[in-house]
Amino acid sequence: MIDNNRYPTSARAWVTVGILLVAYVLSFIDRQILNLLVGPIRADLGINDTQMSLLMGLSFAIFYTIAGIPLGRIADSKSRRGLIAWGVAFWSLMTAACGLAQQYWQFILCRIGVGAGEAALSPAAYSLIADSFPADRRATAISVYAMGIYLGAGMAFLLGGIVVTWANAQGPMTLPVLGIVRPWQLIFLVLGAVGLMFCLVLLAIKEPTRKGVGAGVAVPLKEVGAYLLTIRKAVLCHNFGFACLSFASYGASAWIPTFFIRTHGLTPGEVGIYYGSLVMVAGSTGIVFGGRLADYMARRGYRDANMRVGLLAAALTLACNAVYLVDNMPLLWAIMFFNVFTVAMPFGVAPAAIQEIMPNAMRGQASAIYLFTITLIGLGIGPTAVAMFTDYVFQDDMAVRYSIFIVASVITVGSIILLWMGLKPYRAARDTLENWSEQQGQPG
Repeated sequence: MIDNNRYPTSARAWVTVGILLVAYVLSFIDRQILNLLVGPIRADLGINDTQMSLLMGLSFAIFYTIAGIPLGRIADSKSRRGLIAWGVAFWSLMTAACGLAQQYWQFILCRIGVGAGEAALSPAAYSLIADSFPADRRATAISVYAMGIYLGAGMAFLLGGIVVTWANAQGPMTLPVLGIVRPWQLIFLVLGAVGLMFCLVLLAIKEPTRKGVGAGVAVPLKEVGAYLLTIRKAVLCHNFGFACLSFASYGASAWIPTFFIRTHGLTPGEVGIYYGSLVMVAGSTGIVFGGRLADYMARRGYRDANMRVGLLAAALTLACNAVYLVDNMPLLWAIMFFNVFTVAMPFGVAPAAIQEIMPNAMRGQASAIYLFTITLIGLGIGPTAVAMFTDYVFQDDMAVRYSIFIVASVITVGSIILLWMGLKPYRAARDTLENWSEQQGQPG
């Protein structure tokens, strides 16, 4: 049995989650703001949709994933608060640098820096939360943290839409030292400054004690690899199943603002306000609902509750993908709300599932591997897959709605298959952890 007395007070634990949530919100604003700025950045840099998608996804994702595993190792044995603070400072500087980019290659390098900095956050955050809450409350807590995905993306659209409308009305501005700054560049400069100031807030986090066998000890990669091999089918079905959902989510969300602009004639400001508000509400409620449902199912005896919620979300998302073919605007917005809700449901339970099948001393590294997989496949390939359908299959900018529908639907079917295949191996992986803990002489 887990000794719940070793966990922080509920108030302290939720303060930690709240601060980490704000950090995640900032990271997703910095990550997603590009999706609303396709038009002006394309025009200023002279690039097409595919090149733009590389800024949105692959340039960020490659170094996010490369940096993630060594940073996950640090999170397993060093100060998690310090790691996050350095990460926030670095990605904020790189976000500000995006606002100074004059050429495409410069922008690519800055986005690489943003990705490398953001890789420090989630493995350390998952570890902090897992050591702050007992198992039967963990999926909800991680889902609240993961609300940052949708609060951040929604605020990127909402605040971005307001700022874009204002900045476009002002035109290029002249700033001290920097000289003439375009409206889209000003947005990146402001976001970078906000992130740097937030670093001071991180000092309010108090590290919880690490729990479990070997907690806080750096485990050799060979030992981590050996343990993962013993539960490989569960890990593969989990990581690739949720990666397919990430592919569909990132691929669609990268181009939904452009879909509204090209297909339905909305302005960037209107998309930011309407779609941004919808993402904040539907995404946040969806991800917390997923966590609460998983915790409820776990208390009812389902040892694969987190995987089951992912499977349910994938099936519902597949049905909601018809939204991209709808022309009636009231109906479109109604279906879009449920689409965002169901897309959001799995992204709190997925990392929570990792915590349930890995020893404490390996959680950060296992989380980094999970983030490596979903980010490289989802963010790295998703936006570009949609763009390539538009540019090279349909060869028509106005066909973006069909590109989103086809890519999102096909990959979601793959997710359903993988998550269904993973239910039994996941239950077996939980048994493996319990047996491993008993052999080490302590409860898991």
